Amino acid sequence: MSRALRVAVQMDPIQSINIDADSTFALMLEAQARGHTLFHYHVRDLALTGGRLIAQAEPVTVERKYGAHWQFGEALELDLASCDVVLMRQDPPFDMAYITATHLLEHIHPRTLVVNDPASVRNAPEKLFVLHFPELMPETLVTADRRQILKFREKHGDIIIKPLFGNGGAGVFHLKPGDSNLNSLVEMFTERSREPLMVQRYVPEVRKGDKRIILVDGVAMGAINRVPAEGEARSNMHVGGRPERTTLTDREKEICERIGPELKARGMIFVGIDVIGGYLTEINVTSPTGLQEIARFDGVNLAGAIWDAIEAKR
Repeated sequence: MSRALRVAVQMDPIQSINIDADSTFALMLEAQARGHTLFHYHVRDLALTGGRLIAQAEPVTVERKYGAHWQFGEALELDLASCDVVLMRQDPPFDMAYITATHLLEHIHPRTLVVNDPASVRNAPEKLFVLHFPELMPETLVTADRRQILKFREKHGDIIIKPLFGNGGAGVFHLKPGDSNLNSLVEMFTERSREPLMVQRYVPEVRKGDKRIILVDGVAMGAINRVPAEGEARSNMHVGGRPERTTLTDREKEICERIGPELKARGMIFVGIDVIGGYLTEINVTSPTGLQEIARFDGVNLAGAIWDAIEAKR
């Protein structure tokens, strides 16, 4: 058995999580079952001073009990260098606050193992990292140039348009051939942000599901299919997507084998990729989800596999 570890969890407030769906909660339960000590803090409570990275934190114990799933000990000023592991699990958006947190965590990594590697997270935003594998993707355009977007639309007709640094399906639009809203959408996006947009050829197989595949230290270990609700282009479960049991196709195994070594080399222990109709659409490294759904459908303890990988590195 591995030695007991001190584990700090950088997350959104634990009081508000859904204990039936939250992957961070599953990781905390598994860590606790292995005898590890847990601390909870919010990214806003980080501070770097005199070369020390500290956080206002609470020791925490967790229990799968509705309305009482956490219990805090006495708050303390936690020197994160005194911990063995930091789980960076706050939700996106991937904005400057998120990027700043990765810079701060680099002051302790890898002596304290940050999961996932903070520099790699910073350099691998979901919708940008995936562009390193164009042969695995549907036809994709990233630009702020309206002329290029119109040319792409003219070529492919049926397209998806979405913000480059969005998350959870927010701001994703499906424009069918003949839809006259493209110019208005581009204007709306560019008025709100200077960031480029991502435009992709629509993959109609999404009606059969958007598959979330979990890779642990570069190896595919589980998957769930998310089927969009009727009249909805997005398959995210919080907007009505229906989870279904699934297995990996040969094409999906090929995708995982292609990207797995790169994920491992970058220190990305817990990654969730999205595959639609045999095409890779996103590589999620910031705060992947899906552990509890896969456990319910397949009985696979992926939280255990993630902790096996972490403990092997400690």
